[in-house]
Amino acid sequence: MDNTLYIGVDLGRSTRIAIVDTAGKIIKQDRVPTELVNGRTLVDGLIDLIKQTRADAPLPIAAVGLAVSGLVDYQAQQVKVLPNLPDVSNINVHHEIVQAIGLPVIIDNDANAATYGEWRCGAALNMNDVIYIYLGTGIGSGLVLNGQLQHGVRGYAGEFGHMKIGSQDLDCSCGSQGCLETIASGPNIVRRTREQLFVDPCFATESLLASQMKNKLTCEDIVEAASKGDKFARAILLETANYLGLTIANVINLLNLEIVVLGGPVMGAGEFLITAIEQAANKYSFAHLLADCKITDGGLGNDAGVIGAAMMAYDVETAMRQ
Repeated sequence: MDNTLYIGVDLGRSTRIAIVDTAGKIIKQDRVPTELVNGRTLVDGLIDLIKQTRADAPLPIAAVGLAVSGLVDYQAQQVKVLPNLPDVSNINVHHEIVQAIGLPVIIDNDANAATYGEWRCGAALNMNDVIYIYLGTGIGSGLVLNGQLQHGVRGYAGEFGHMKIGSQDLDCSCGSQGCLETIASGPNIVRRTREQLFVDPCFATESLLASQMKNKLTCEDIVEAASKGDKFARAILLETANYLGLTIANVINLLNLEIVVLGGPVMGAGEFLITAIEQAANKYSFAHLLADCKITDGGLGNDAGVIGAAMMAYDVETAMRQ
């Protein structure tokens, strides 16, 4: 229905909301601070934002898709855990939004939503076997196998960042040790950079990052330095790429994928990082399996989550009408 629009919401420390058409094109979008006082204010603020966006839409809104940075029981449509946001586990978020707006609503994990966006409208369009990996504050992923987004028994599938990487014994926020996230997430890339600059004075005088040691060093700073040719920043990202390539190779060997799509702030390093990940994956993958698989960055950038959430809503609402 070309005269119908959908709302996609990506809920995190800030909330992105977009009006999206049936082709996945963003008509209008906004980004606002998330209400962080408690779970009640978060949900009430979210409902008000959806209502206002619906009122501002140039055409009727048919459904809403909500992507959240946490664990979602997909079958029950219940938000279980939001690690960096107020607890809403005692609130039926899905029911309250449906009651408030009177439209179909679908809730999923933000990595699944971004996967769906890249699969329906982005880099993985027309492919049946896909993994999307988000590299940011944490590391998440989504899987499409045989043309179907995979949720697992409850909806928790895709914890790529918590795959184990050999002898590493660093404590992870998940309560385990040795997770990929302890090496390759944005904050841990920063941690490794600071540690290396501290123990090796040579780097402290040669790297563009040396001046940041007394300030707030960010992953974006490291990515920018690498893009400018900084040898130390590139060495840090090359080590990151080796761990990523190893873990990606394990998934390729297991699932015989068509494409690996990489997104998130870490991928600001662009072709340099993609090439390094490809080289590492080539070292650890079966050659015949890797030959069938493309490794690339996303086509939708930061819009993957809101577009994916909206396209989930579109597909669910379309199925309900048929």
